[in-house]
Amino acid sequence: MAQPLALYLHIPFCQARCHYCAFNTYAGLKALHVPYVAALARAITLWGKALGPDWEVRTIFFGGGTPSLLPEGDIARILDSVHQSFRVAADPEVSLEANPGTVEHGSFRELRAAGVNRLSIGVQSFQRRWLRFLGRIHSTDEAVAAYNEARAAGFENINLDLIYGMPGQTAAEWEDDLLQAIALGPEHLSCYSLIVEEGTILARGVASGRIPPPDPDEAADRHEEAERLLASAGYEQYEICNWSRPDRRCRHNLVYWHNEPWLGLGPGARSYLSPYRFADIEEPDQYILRLAGPAYDGLADSLESGSFVPEEAALREMPVVGFIERLSPELERAETAILGLRLNAGLSRARFVKRFGEDPAELYADALAEMIAWDLVEVTPSALRLTASGRLLGNEVFARLLPPPPAGGSA
Repeated sequence: MAQPLALYLHIPFCQARCHYCAFNTYAGLKALHVPYVAALARAITLWGKALGPDWEVRTIFFGGGTPSLLPEGDIARILDSVHQSFRVAADPEVSLEANPGTVEHGSFRELRAAGVNRLSIGVQSFQRRWLRFLGRIHSTDEAVAAYNEARAAGFENINLDLIYGMPGQTAAEWEDDLLQAIALGPEHLSCYSLIVEEGTILARGVASGRIPPPDPDEAADRHEEAERLLASAGYEQYEICNWSRPDRRCRHNLVYWHNEPWLGLGPGARSYLSPYRFADIEEPDQYILRLAGPAYDGLADSLESGSFVPEEAALREMPVVGFIERLSPELERAETAILGLRLNAGLSRARFVKRFGEDPAELYADALAEMIAWDLVEVTPSALRLTASGRLLGNEVFARLLPPPPAGGSA
């Protein structure tokens, strides 16, 4: 039976950089769009040949950046490369991130025809002042129009992204954002607390004192309001930041939360093929050059189908892999536990035992006793789960599950 694989495709281009964004994205590189699509297709071909038919792609996710900046014909060409190079499931979930204001009229219909069957629309807020604060380039009306155009184009699986916790955001503003999102009727909602990431415009504003830092207590109040309102509207919270209608959970992101294999392609994209975590180089121009040179040609010609095994030597042969980390068994177990605890269903004890041969309730017994006493975690016969308080203080739980760093370095 083929091993399941999630495929992430990074599109590193943006029209403008949002003030809070720390992803590997670039504005003003339109001249690289065409050569980048060709380079990404070559990377897909290379990895498809390396992994061979023993791996089956079950989800595809176009992230960024702003994938909707590319002409829809380019998205179709990239998907054609995936289908030509990989074994692909009969019913793959194919998601694409789209920002309102970057998709021209009619493009949604062509994206749907190309095989994209799930959209994630970056609304972030329906309030004009918070769109400006976040550096978003669209208006409220454009966000609503993008959603309606996607529906008219035949999309039956749409996610809306929202951000809360901006300094000075009122409870009424956040409630209005949630109610406007609910009124549109998406199948999925992702609600994220604003985080000040190093190197961002927002971080510089906070460091200078021009912008106050987000208040964690207010953010917790906003999160609890999201839980209340979305539950009353019939949405199921299945992960700390994600809600969906029945059978509309994001299959791609569930791979991450179960800590299962995924392959990320594109500048800065990260991958996990146990026991290795690795990432591509970050510079788009270098990414393009390395996939157009003799190193690529020679490897593509010599590589036998299905010859790749997760070993450091094999990873170093890949022309754009720039970072490689071999995870210790302790760290791999801990990361699997941490990611699983993000799910409302919790970390399955049977699933963990099947994978690692140990019951997490016994493996982490000492840490769990402390967290149970603090009402952050509960242990059932089938799972370990965060409590309502634990979902608000998840990092406190996760830190206690990590193994100590090795002597002389960090994990």
